[in-house]
Amino acid sequence: MKEEYKNHYRRWYDKDPVLSGAINTLEHSDDETQIKISLNLIKIIIEHNIEDEKYEAVEDIINAVGSGIDENRKGRWYDIDSTLRTAMNMLQNCPETTQKIIAKEMAKMVVDKIKTNEDDNDE
Repeated sequence: MKEEYKNHYRRWYDKDPVLSGAINTLEHSDDETQIKISLNLIKIIIEHNIEDEKYEAVEDIINAVGSGIDENRKGRWYDIDSTLRTAMNMLQNCPETTQKIIAKEMAKMVVDKIKTNEDDNDE
């Protein structure tokens, strides 16, 4: 029974607990934090895709991102903002090995941003 449940995930990012935790924290962050982390996430994904030689040019990356975005879809929490939606779409379309690497970097970004916000509030 447990094995059967493991194979059924509600969301694409729930397969990886680190990624799921980072995205969950991001979801509950303020708008400014979400945008900053999304922009960093896009940069990291592009860097990884270029290193892996998956894409030869920036146009290839833009086309790959654009092909998976449904402009009319607004049901997910990250569909509200185009930057956030683009970052999540790019992450979703990465290979699982790249997702795992990026998940760790993303988790660190989220934690660092939260710590920075707490330090700013203490002053």
